[in-house]
Amino acid sequence: MTEIVLGAMLFGTRIGERESFALLDRFVEGGGRLIDTANNYAFWLHPSGLGGQSEHVIGRWLAARPGMRDRVLISTKVGAEPTDPARGLEAMEGLSAPVIRSALTGSLQRLGTDRVDMCWAHVEDRSVSLAETAGAFSDLVAEGLAARLGASNTPAWRVEQARGLAGHSWTALQLRHSYVQPRPGAALESSAHRQVSPETLDYVRTTGLDLWAYSTLINGGYGRPDRPLEEAYAHPGTDRRLAALTEVAAELGATPNQVVLAWLLAGDPPVWPIVGASTPERLDEVLAARDLKLDPRQRRRLDEAG
Repeated sequence: MTEIVLGAMLFGTRIGERESFALLDRFVEGGGRLIDTANNYAFWLHPSGLGGQSEHVIGRWLAARPGMRDRVLISTKVGAEPTDPARGLEAMEGLSAPVIRSALTGSLQRLGTDRVDMCWAHVEDRSVSLAETAGAFSDLVAEGLAARLGASNTPAWRVEQARGLAGHSWTALQLRHSYVQPRPGAALESSAHRQVSPETLDYVRTTGLDLWAYSTLINGGYGRPDRPLEEAYAHPGTDRRLAALTEVAAELGATPNQVVLAWLLAGDPPVWPIVGASTPERLDEVLAARDLKLDPRQRRRLDEAG
């Protein structure tokens, strides 16, 4: 059974510490367990040009809640922290063995914990041999610093290669995915994002890897007129899918966001949707999607639209 993952990207920058604590508390009170962050969140919003703010906030929240660390699962990513604030993602730290170790060590210090439940390669780094990267991640599990490993923004064929190179391998893949899809080959506004494809879904079904998805609600694009979908989604298939989504949401008395999340959670393959929330009301809406059930007819209508 998949779960909704709380995306903590904006904690400590756009979302203040007090508000972040309140959202984390509400998430756990609502039955949530998984919290996703990264060592570079959110460098683009901080005056320093460097990340770590999200991990710092989560660490202080854990320290202020004795026993909480055993109730939640912490997921973080390494590899995309800038080494030069002026150049941002053009100067990412990369995935060499020394960087992977030092980056996770920094994350553990900020989080105030001795291990993470999931450690991700945030991006590809083809300047380093895949054997070196895979081996360095494997060592993290062997030493008890990470319980599981995953690859974010990485092609499936690279993930499969890496899985044969080390004793402890990547068991999850994290990519951009939602109900509406961009035009094939269309450029997304964030060049670092990699989109789920039909081939990805087939790969995940075949291997049994967990598929985590970010940008699942496309930055409010399903329900906020002030946040229209980006140009890559401008095609007739989007219009047909949005119409089907509106119809099913009305039938269920749910919001389009909730239907999208229910569609992902019970999909083939099922998806672990990462969702950010800036207010308690938004978080409540997200968590309520866990109880929403699509009947076979509704599922078929959503699947066949587009």
